[in-house]
Amino acid sequence: EEAGAGWRGERERLADEGPAERGPGAAFHMFVLMEDLLDKLKLLSYEEEMLRRHNMQPLSRHYFALPTNPGEQFFMFCTLAAWLIMKAGHPFEQPQECDDPNAVISNVLSELRSF
Repeated sequence: EEAGAGWRGERERLADEGPAERGPGAAFHMFVLMEDLLDKLKLLSYEEEMLRRHNMQPLSRHYFALPTNPGEQFFMFCTLAAWLIMKAGHPFEQPQECDDPNAVISNVLSELRSF
């Protein structure tokens, strides 16, 4: 919990600062986070377990770092979240593309709070 509070504090501090205060590398921080996410997903065998099951393409190393197709990115995020929740041993219904986004996020957050 302390680690989460520290991350929230850091995130809020970065949000309050302008680009000049964060340094020249701040613009690339999101790309580093995305590569870290991909490494962790690969360790969990997301390609074999999630992508093949849903007939999806692998994520690029900048998939969530650049806003390209918000609807597609949101669905991929929800699919990943549902898979990770199930991987953690909690039953969770796989969201569909036509589901209400607010309801899907509410369900994901509710399930995560139950952890």
